[in-house]
Amino acid sequence: MASTRTNLTLAFTGALIAVTAALALTLWTVRNASLYRDVARYAVTQADVAATLVQDAASAQKAVIVGPNTPPETQIVTPHLRTLLDAFPDYLVVVDQLGVALYLSTMMRQLPEEVSDTLLARISGLPNDSAAVVSLPGVEELLLVSRQVSDTTAGTLGRVIVGVTTSRITTLPREYRIVLFFIAPLIILLAGWLAWTATGLTAQRISKINHDVAAITDGRSLHRRLSMDHAGQEFEELVGTLNAMIARLETSFMGLRRFTADASHELKTPLAVLRADVERAMTDHTPPSEQLVALEEALQETTRMADLVESLLTLARADEGRFDIHKEPVALKPLVQDIHETAVILGEGAGVTVNFPFTADVTVMGDPTRLRQLFLNLVTNAIKYTPAGGKVELGLGLHPDNVTFAVRDTGIGIAAADVPHIFERFWRADRARSRMSERGGFGLGLAISQWIAQAHGGTLTASSRLGRGSLFTVTLPLPARLPEESPAE
Repeated sequence: MASTRTNLTLAFTGALIAVTAALALTLWTVRNASLYRDVARYAVTQADVAATLVQDAASAQKAVIVGPNTPPETQIVTPHLRTLLDAFPDYLVVVDQLGVALYLSTMMRQLPEEVSDTLLARISGLPNDSAAVVSLPGVEELLLVSRQVSDTTAGTLGRVIVGVTTSRITTLPREYRIVLFFIAPLIILLAGWLAWTATGLTAQRISKINHDVAAITDGRSLHRRLSMDHAGQEFEELVGTLNAMIARLETSFMGLRRFTADASHELKTPLAVLRADVERAMTDHTPPSEQLVALEEALQETTRMADLVESLLTLARADEGRFDIHKEPVALKPLVQDIHETAVILGEGAGVTVNFPFTADVTVMGDPTRLRQLFLNLVTNAIKYTPAGGKVELGLGLHPDNVTFAVRDTGIGIAAADVPHIFERFWRADRARSRMSERGGFGLGLAISQWIAQAHGGTLTASSRLGRGSLFTVTLPLPARLPEESPAE
């Protein structure tokens, strides 16, 4: 299979040959038409001049052509007129009114007898004041023009027929042959070579991009980027698009590696604890009370792993777009009040005051179960990372185009450098959020919360200062019209 470079070069060269051939054919047609007109005008002029000479000689009462009553053997053109007619360079025939040839020019006399007889037969059938093109074997193509010769006293004297060769029309001139068979092929070859060279440069650039991409896509060199300067706008745009794709792949691979490592680490510890508890419970010398404690710890670790697997499954389904959000009208005020009551109970155990200073009566289109999970995740996090004696505030606000749910705490806060990463999976900012902390979770709650907000067409944002608490805000769009408000059909 030919390369793209070869196909492009052949296509360009073929198109150039076709254009050249079409141009040459057009020029040849126009040239021939013009030359035919010139030859016709020349033949007509020769015939008119010859006819005028014969007619003028008869009018001057010179013995030009003997009348019809003269015996045939004496019907000859006078020497004076013969001298004048011999000066014509082309084929010339003078016939009387009966079609008998009275004069043959030098060119006619030089023809072979059988060709001359055939031509005379063609001439005898040519009407007066007409033209025709004849082609005889061994003779060039001739354009014949007939002119009638008349005298005022004697009437019709005969006809003059002039034949002009068309060889200069059908014969390709030397300069044309040089252009068509030498210069034009040379130009086509040169253009083909230039096309081959230009496409070769393009092929080299494509090959370089292909080689660089092949070296990058092994998964271990995604930090590298393609480089191609001064290669043209198209190549620069292509390289830019590929670099953007590689950057996304690098981010995805890094996230996948980090996700795999974190998930493995999250499962490794509870599995080790679970194994140890089961082994302790199965030991014969272990008292029944310790066996129950071991089984209780194993159950807790099993529950912890089940929660982790459920969170991972939720995110995996969300990434694949297989986790449906069943939207319906949801009144947020009672939903948030219920969450506030749950938060008050959780805050009492942690020594944290939970306030609900303002609320709004608003309805949105959403999944009530997922919205409750979203709001409860944020409240739980705020209580978890707020020291005893601290305060957590909830608020539900209505705006012209959206509704906001905000959670503010006076907890440990997050460093400014860590804020952009808090929605990443398995990410914790500091030791207070580490896996070994008593407050530690899996690091998946905020990732799930962000997905729920985005699935509802909203956003989840965070602002925080280390040691001064955090503020998480959920923004949800207001529906243009609720289903129950639609006009009845």
